[in-house]
Amino acid sequence: MHDLAVIGAGWAGFSAASYAAKIGFKTALIEKDSLGGTCLNYGCIPTKAILNTTKLFSQFKKSAKFGITAGAPSLDLARLNQRKDEVVSQLRGGLEFLIKSSKIDFFKGEAEIISPNQVKVGGQVLEAKYILIAAGSRPMELPKIKFDGHSIISSTEALSLSEMPKKALIIGGGVIGCEFAEVFISCGAQVEIVELTGNLLPGVDKEIAKRLEVILKKRGARISLNTDAATLYFKDYDKVLLCVGRTAYSDCFKDLSIQRERGKIKVNEYLQTSIPNVYAAGDCIGGYLLAHVASYEGRLAVKNMAGGNKQKTDYRAVPSGIFTNPEIACVGLSEEEARKNSSDIIVNKFDFRSLGMSYVIDEPEGFVKIIADKNDNLLGASIIGPKATELIHVLALALHNRLTISQIRDTIFAHPTISEAIAETLQE
Repeated sequence: MHDLAVIGAGWAGFSAASYAAKIGFKTALIEKDSLGGTCLNYGCIPTKAILNTTKLFSQFKKSAKFGITAGAPSLDLARLNQRKDEVVSQLRGGLEFLIKSSKIDFFKGEAEIISPNQVKVGGQVLEAKYILIAAGSRPMELPKIKFDGHSIISSTEALSLSEMPKKALIIGGGVIGCEFAEVFISCGAQVEIVELTGNLLPGVDKEIAKRLEVILKKRGARISLNTDAATLYFKDYDKVLLCVGRTAYSDCFKDLSIQRERGKIKVNEYLQTSIPNVYAAGDCIGGYLLAHVASYEGRLAVKNMAGGNKQKTDYRAVPSGIFTNPEIACVGLSEEEARKNSSDIIVNKFDFRSLGMSYVIDEPEGFVKIIADKNDNLLGASIIGPKATELIHVLALALHNRLTISQIRDTIFAHPTISEAIAETLQE
């Protein structure tokens, strides 16, 4: 008899199992694919490994500007893929070690919940006091556009291309689409992005999204907004990358009355499903499809299983990062969201072209935007520029701990750094 059976070993499931083991739960972890789930194997980590290389490649191209004499750089795609796989393999090995050292019982196979306290894996039935569904998600298709794994591909296939396309169509101008546009453009491809809505990066501050649009166009990308991709002729492109969202895996139970909502598993504020001892976390419940949020939800679900005062989910200060060049990061409310709540807000903005360190590293493109209310409360922040995905955590920490704008402003930031852009944004 286990205290907890976790279905899915992505960031939600692994974090939950690891925390459960630490607090003394006898824990079973079940995974049908590879440890680490989408993020480690087909998402965050391999994508960023490739993006790191393409950014280095772009920097090498302008090495003469820094006084470095070198031959013309070239990109070895086979070696890039090898390094990406090495990074993933090394991190997966670390997870395997942690599972063994934490004495978590690991089961490889397809899981099926057959009762509120039983999970079937292969021919074995596991008994558990609690069950956590952390089954993740998969790339979404469109009614008229389906993956074929060759011409029309998902982000999974895009991570293992044996050669870069000369002409690529990206359907969906969200985070995944813009990051792969960065990869393809850096490798010399002609890129067209088609987005059904009126902006790239729906949900991101519109001024930030517009700045990225301008930057991508300057680098040769063609961007068509308010456009239905089904009207295009796909034969004109070497590869068509379809990245219009993800759909939840929620089919690990059949005869149980676990409620779903638009394909996602429905949970309450404590991450309980409609069956009280069955919880769910991560992509399969929708919401923020971010690995760090999944990890938070997995741990929180276990805390609530363990008893005591249950904690509600709190998404007020969730940071997000987009690894384009320049990077983009956000936390809290965007300017548009803040204005929906109140017309009386204060928008503080600072351009990186006024920051010394941005010229030292030759990355002066972008700006910091910090939103506050009339009572000096921080509401949110959006950044496009150098190290944006690191800078945002200063503001995430401030927002989580309810620091005022004055308290952030009065903090001394070191000079010369990129971080002092935050202080400069708030100068009176």
